[in-house]
Amino acid sequence: MGWIDPAFPKTATPSALVGRVLGLNPGLMTGPGTNTYLVGRRDPILIDTGAGVPDYVPLLERYLAERGFTQPSRVVLTHRHRDHMGGVAPLRARFRGLSVAKMIHKDSGLPEPIEDLREGERIEGEGVTLVPVYTPGHASDHLCYYLVEEKALFTGDVILGGSTTVIPADDGDLLAYLDSLRRLAQLDVRRIYPAHGPVIENAPAKIQEYIDHRLMRERQILAALGDGLATIPDMVARIYADVPKELHPTAAMSVESHLKKLRKERRAREIVRRDAPSRWELV
Repeated sequence: MGWIDPAFPKTATPSALVGRVLGLNPGLMTGPGTNTYLVGRRDPILIDTGAGVPDYVPLLERYLAERGFTQPSRVVLTHRHRDHMGGVAPLRARFRGLSVAKMIHKDSGLPEPIEDLREGERIEGEGVTLVPVYTPGHASDHLCYYLVEEKALFTGDVILGGSTTVIPADDGDLLAYLDSLRRLAQLDVRRIYPAHGPVIENAPAKIQEYIDHRLMRERQILAALGDGLATIPDMVARIYADVPKELHPTAAMSVESHLKKLRKERRAREIVRRDAPSRWELV
C-alpha cells in the first residue's frame, strides 16, 4: 500500500477506548488523510478536527451514532496546521458550545475562543485520562497526548504511520524535533496513534527508527557538503535520487531543516546570494 491509500478505512475502532474518523483530505502531505480520534467510553474527547472538508461532520455523526455516543465532550488540538484545526468552525456550528483547546504559542487568527492547554495538564474523560506532552519541532505549538489507560500516545505530526515528518521552513526546528523524539523515547509508550496513517503497535521501535533516520540524513548531508555539493537542489538530487521527482520539493524542506540545525551547531555556514540559491559549506 502506498502513502495515499484509497482503501484506508474512513472510520475504525482500534481499541475499546479509541475510535478513528478520517478527515477525508488525502494528499502527498497527508497520506490517506488526517486522523481524528474519539477517546473515551461516553461523550468522548475529540483529538483534532481535520481540515474542514464538508463530508467530515456527517461522517463523524454516523460514527458517533454507531458507537452510541451523542457528541464529543470537548476538542483538543495537536497543533495549528489547517489539516488539524480547519474543522473547528463546522464542528462548533453543529455542536453548540463545544469547547476547543490547544497550546497557545505564537498564534494569530485562531477561531475564537480557544482555551490554552499546557504540558502536564490532565484531561479527564469517561474512563480515560489524557496528558499533553509538549513536542515542538514540526510546529512550535505541538502537543502529543499520552493516554494513561493504554500507555499509548497520540502523536499528531511528530510520528506518522507510513512516512517521515516534514519540518516546515517557517515554524519548524529540527534540533527541537530531535529533542522531542528523545523525550518521547523516555516515556512508557506501547502504541502510537498517528495523525496520518495506521496505528503503530511497537512504539519504542518506531521512535528509535525516526531518530535513526534523521541521523542518517544528517550523515548524508555532511558527506555531500564534504564532497563540495553546496546548494540544496544539488543535495536533494544526490540524496533523494531514488525518490520520485514530485517529492523533491518536500525533500528540499528536509535538507534545509538539517542545514539550519548544522548552522545552529556551528558545523555549517550559509552563504546567501541575491539571485541564486544559497550556498552551504562545512565550518
